[in-house]
Amino acid sequence: MVDLPEHDQKTRTSVELFAGGGGLAMAVDRAGFRPLLFNEYANYACQTLADNGAEPVPAGEQPEIPKPGQPVPLVPGDVQKLDMTYLEGEVDLLAGGPPCQPFSLGGVAKGDEDKRNMFPHMFRAIREMRPKAVICENVRGLLRPSFRDYFKYIQRELELPFMLRRDDVSWQEHDRVLQREHKAKTLPADERYHVVVMPVNAANYGVPQVRQRVIMVAFREDLNINYTTFEKHVQNYPFSEAALHRAMRQGDYWQRFEEAGCPVPDHVIERTMARLPEVITEVDDQLKPWRTLRDAVTGLGTDERLPALPPIDRKKLDRKTNQGGKITDHIGWPDARIYAGHTPNELDRPAKTVKAGVHGVPGGESVMLLDERERDTAKPGGWRYVHRYMTVRETARVMTFPDEWKAAGPRGERMRQLGNAVPVVLGEFFARAVAEALANAGK
Repeated sequence: MVDLPEHDQKTRTSVELFAGGGGLAMAVDRAGFRPLLFNEYANYACQTLADNGAEPVPAGEQPEIPKPGQPVPLVPGDVQKLDMTYLEGEVDLLAGGPPCQPFSLGGVAKGDEDKRNMFPHMFRAIREMRPKAVICENVRGLLRPSFRDYFKYIQRELELPFMLRRDDVSWQEHDRVLQREHKAKTLPADERYHVVVMPVNAANYGVPQVRQRVIMVAFREDLNINYTTFEKHVQNYPFSEAALHRAMRQGDYWQRFEEAGCPVPDHVIERTMARLPEVITEVDDQLKPWRTLRDAVTGLGTDERLPALPPIDRKKLDRKTNQGGKITDHIGWPDARIYAGHTPNELDRPAKTVKAGVHGVPGGESVMLLDERERDTAKPGGWRYVHRYMTVRETARVMTFPDEWKAAGPRGERMRQLGNAVPVVLGEFFARAVAEALANAGK
């Protein structure tokens, strides 16, 4: 994978299922885990993984455990046909985001009845590999009242993955069995997992995007992990909206763009400041300001300083001219519109949630309001701010992918991969917390 630390210096290992474009896989690698296997079903996503360093395994062949420094084996295709028993005892961390369509509004929210529900195969992977820890990311839709009971069942299955559900048994019946075992604890500790469920907003963890998700982390119970310490770690998120408001009011926010050579026009500052709340909530001095879309496009959207993305020439919204120089995928796209229910991103807020959408362009989430304005007497103040579609590269920065990341397929497919991904910075925060918990337990 692109932009990853050197594999041969890593002692902990990982496997990534439902790898998509590689956001969580990259995050886990950056946190110090050496990947042993990727699996992904979608063809374009598989090509993306291969273009970024993974090595596809020929159909019908069994992947081998890579030695340090070797490419990560990628098994394209249906996870239901993937045999992972050869990895038993070799994996420290299993990571993945089972397809979220069964639990999202965009996917009609069929839940357990939806054939795309891949949680059972996460549990099968646990049985076959017995990893020390598991990270599972999914949409907030799992927390909706209509899914509450089923989500509790998913948690109990993750706690007790070795208690198989027969095909002729309903999930409600199986759930009652799991609840009895949860109390009795008759299974050995190495076949039980302690599960931590975290509703998260990615913006609170340094992602320049408001993205509401659920992250489940499970630790094998024979490892003597300090769960209290782990939970405090992941709950103490380092960024806040109030800190952003304070930085704007005190001027620090605007000053950093001046120092980066990307000054913000006075009329934009005035407009933004006028919208700040009159009273800013008291802010812990340890909390950093939320990162914004402007941070992302000017190269300040992660801890790693990146070059500012060149402005898009709106006369070249031609679907083909790369305007990023050496930075790829910075291509203008025409016909962006804003209207009721299709409102744009603003530069001085975190971006709206990047969504996969039906065609990779789901709505206002892909449109951005620019600093440029034009005279329009019909608008308040006599000005109209210009808008356009975000480029794939701008969207990738909002998802905290490095500029070296290559996406395969047409624009819609690239945007779909980004919308389905785990932001790298968010995944890395949780993967590092898992690594620290294992280290503190001597594992």
